Amino acid sequence: MKKNLLMVLMAIVSLSAFAISQPGSRNQTFPLKGTFVSPTDQHIQYMGRISFTNPERPAFNYPGVQIIAAFEGTSLKMLAKPLSGYFMAQIDGAEPFKVSFRGERDSVVTLATALPYGSHTVRLMYIIEGYEYYPEFWGFLLDKGCSLVDAPALPSRKIEFVGNSITCGYGNEGVKKEEHFEYETENHYYSYASITARALEAQHWVVARSGIGAYRNYGDVKTGSPRSCMPVQYEYTGYAWDLKLRQEDSFLKEKWDFSRYQPDVVCVNLGTNDLSTNNYDTKLLKQGYQKLYKLIRQHNPKAKIVLLTGSMLYNQELQIAKQLLDEIKAEAQKLGDKEVYRFDMAPIASNEFYGNDYHPNIYQDEKMAGELTAFLRGLMNWF
Repeated sequence: MKKNLLMVLMAIVSLSAFAISQPGSRNQTFPLKGTFVSPTDQHIQYMGRISFTNPERPAFNYPGVQIIAAFEGTSLKMLAKPLSGYFMAQIDGAEPFKVSFRGERDSVVTLATALPYGSHTVRLMYIIEGYEYYPEFWGFLLDKGCSLVDAPALPSRKIEFVGNSITCGYGNEGVKKEEHFEYETENHYYSYASITARALEAQHWVVARSGIGAYRNYGDVKTGSPRSCMPVQYEYTGYAWDLKLRQEDSFLKEKWDFSRYQPDVVCVNLGTNDLSTNNYDTKLLKQGYQKLYKLIRQHNPKAKIVLLTGSMLYNQELQIAKQLLDEIKAEAQKLGDKEVYRFDMAPIASNEFYGNDYHPNIYQDEKMAGELTAFLRGLMNWF
């Protein structure tokens, strides 16, 4: 019944429609009628690597960051920095929809209106890679006199996904493999990682960026990418690829506090970019993957670690990746770490499963999620 009554709008309002004074000020004014809710409100639940260096402007750039809240009233507006990119929003149990902050003055979006008066839940997920946008969440606007109430408890099960464009959801809303990357066709909500987490009723936090490798990023030299590959980036709150150019973005030089999230299982899906062009060094790849494995284990001492291959490796490169990951698992177990595992998701088998740039489309993501969900369900005893 509630779904039938729900009316969701994605009306974008110009930045000039309201004025915000300095963060933390009590003199915030909104020509838009309503009650402003700061990002610091204790009722808001956050998931993902987010910098709270400025608590009034939480910042992030990995996909999959989530913001969850319950609110009173009949409507809800979201505030974010202009040019933050795309989110998926879900009100109560209704179908999720895409929210855009792409204009230079777009900073308010109406998420819901004409709801039956009462308490409602909003779930937001950042669905693209924000390394060009540097998104910030600025708060909510509720009906006048309304407030947030206690949000649903977060799932107790916890997964971390470490990966590349496949994990991000690059091009999965695309319809032609020959077409190239656009933010409009990247949607992490429909990635294998996000689908798997929903199927297992688990939190999922993401450390992933298109083109990144375990030792060598896409198209880089044979000797690797020592300043920007995953073993370097894994320890940062955000993707810090242009750290020297963006010193003003504090979260790019902010080391991640691993005590904020201790996953039950970490799924690592890397190697595709390392092996993507025919000038790779398998010895360096193994060393890079071993370095990353050791970092993950250091920071997540109780987690199971699953080393994955998935969907975009074929023939010789797929066999190389499988062999190297099998060796890393065997060597780790020989040294006493019995909680390292291996799993291979099936490669893309035919044209109808390609999105942009030969990446998985949503149908392939669903296939991958089905395979991985079954494996993790058995591994973790999550039934």
